[in-house]
Amino acid sequence: MTNVETRYAIDPETARKLDTQGLRDHFHASGLFVEGEINLVYTHYDRLILGGAVPGSGELVLDHVHEAGTPSLLDRRELGILNIGDAGTVKAGGQSYDVGRGDVLYIGMGSGPVSFSGPGRFYILSAPAHRTCPTRLITVKDARRVELGSAETSNERVILQFLHPEVAESCQLLMGYTQFATGSVWNTMPAHLHDRRMEAYLYFELGPEQRVFHFMGKPEETRHLVMANEEAVVSPPWSIHCGAGTGAYTFCWAMAGDNVDFTDMDMVAMGDLR
Repeated sequence: MTNVETRYAIDPETARKLDTQGLRDHFHASGLFVEGEINLVYTHYDRLILGGAVPGSGELVLDHVHEAGTPSLLDRRELGILNIGDAGTVKAGGQSYDVGRGDVLYIGMGSGPVSFSGPGRFYILSAPAHRTCPTRLITVKDARRVELGSAETSNERVILQFLHPEVAESCQLLMGYTQFATGSVWNTMPAHLHDRRMEAYLYFELGPEQRVFHFMGKPEETRHLVMANEEAVVSPPWSIHCGAGTGAYTFCWAMAGDNVDFTDMDMVAMGDLR
């Protein structure tokens, strides 16, 4: 079973007039991980799709998605899959891949239907593609590790880069995740913008009562969303994207847009935030 929700793009002037529920309706995504279902959010920000697949005791197949307008989703798209659960199996292009917890599977354009089985909890990201890049399983040990921050500033963390020019080739999709050390809670601060690319965040490895306050909006007009475990944010290109939690957590970041330069960002001075 595949369920799809569409999120239309809105401008910052419209967003600044929204109340809490309005912000959540446009930018917050929950209920992605339901056993026996594939749940997708089709966004009009660089046409990124995000979602979850939880096969449980059966098998789930991702193939035709009406919103994409092609017989099979991957006819003109690429796919990145992060397993945030126990080890599971993904089949695509006639090959089978054992995807462990924390591993990322990249599937190139034209690979046909994708099937999921086993106890995995698969986070799905898809962006339009104009060429086929090699399908590849990138394990945790294959990822590029970048250690940043400190305990003194409450942001000691490691960034694991998977779909990144120095790790695995993709058409336009960038993807990885950030893990925090115990006692650190701040991510992506100082904040930045990249008007050339949108971004999506999935927050996971949070306890039942733990929350992350995700900050968004123009630097001079910030807003926030309260995030629980396994909930996602659609971050438009005009918005900052940073957050602070009630304890350490992990978040998956993904970008789509004009380029695959991870460092292409416009920094926002702390004094300019309002």
